[in-house]
Amino acid sequence: MTNGDLYAYADLLDGDEKQTIERVREFMADRVAPIADDQWTRAEFPHQLVPEFAKLDVAGLAFRGARSLLTGFVVLEMNRVDPSWGTFFGVHAGLAMGSVARLGSEEQRERWLPRMAAMEKIGAFALTEPTGGSDVAAGLRTTARREGDTWVLNGAKRWIGNATFADYVIVWAKDEGDGQVKGFVVDRGSPGFTATKIENKIALRTVQNADITLENVLVPEENRLAGASSFKDTATILRQTRGGVAWQAVGCMIGPYERALAYSKEREQFGRPIASFQLVQDLLVRMLGNVTSSLGMVVRLAQLQDDGVYRDEHSALAKAFCTARMREAVGWGREIMAGNGIVLDYGMGRFVADSEAIYSYEGTREINTLIVGRAVTGESAFV
Repeated sequence: MTNGDLYAYADLLDGDEKQTIERVREFMADRVAPIADDQWTRAEFPHQLVPEFAKLDVAGLAFRGARSLLTGFVVLEMNRVDPSWGTFFGVHAGLAMGSVARLGSEEQRERWLPRMAAMEKIGAFALTEPTGGSDVAAGLRTTARREGDTWVLNGAKRWIGNATFADYVIVWAKDEGDGQVKGFVVDRGSPGFTATKIENKIALRTVQNADITLENVLVPEENRLAGASSFKDTATILRQTRGGVAWQAVGCMIGPYERALAYSKEREQFGRPIASFQLVQDLLVRMLGNVTSSLGMVVRLAQLQDDGVYRDEHSALAKAFCTARMREAVGWGREIMAGNGIVLDYGMGRFVADSEAIYSYEGTREINTLIVGRAVTGESAFV
């Protein structure tokens, strides 16, 4: 599948699944790759590509019975070329659609998911707040107050991907009545809802992250996610998407590995390609080792998902481990390219920056470590 898949894990896909991956790969190579650096530099999202991408019919695969292995490789292929595009897709198809699919009523799923799967409507997921990240489970400050058949939302959110243009924003708020966290689908343009683009980012610049303010935003009861009655329900979404971020990390390693390998064969020093130097081969093999171990972990993770024995500690360990290995691997790729590794021209600089964001979002390494630690020891070390 790629020269980064040394153990041929992609051979676990069947023929139809491989064709799906090939279509994604062609789209990323032909349509996204040529403009990725320019979009990243200008911090603008290529909206014009969404209708064409929608024809691949990969949004919502997970909710139509597709194997987790297929959806994982789809994520890998996107991030292998452009982690910003992969993040846009993860927010829409993973966090937003996942919330509706898993926590919405049958009527809500029928109302929202078809148009989201067709990417006629784009979703966002608003959980993180300006003063709360890792402690959001207990420290959520955004509130929801019920008045008859209407909910009144007040508060603020930060780092919300897709929020400047999303049609539906899944907003998580604490019910003033019972103190429990509930989820609401807020329509773009609702009075009192404001999304302001976060400027001056040095990672995932193409992703349109926003600060959101909610000032007496009115949401009908029919837009409250029927299956979301506490943060435990919210956590079921994060369990799934943390696994997706681990797949992102693998893609964000394979892309730099392939670029570093090609560069090492072309770049000459002392009259010969640097690929012939022992120290360069050492760095390439380290990168490949990180890719291979991480890919093996997420493949097994996908199998556990499909077998129905998928637990919080499984996704937490994968997210923590794979993103840490990604950070190392991208650094080694940059090292092989030396100064050329910090500019966009050679295909490495964007990954160096973007990997930092993937390392942090969907639960930091420290928080995911404590989730796993609690599972294996039976003792909670959370403050």
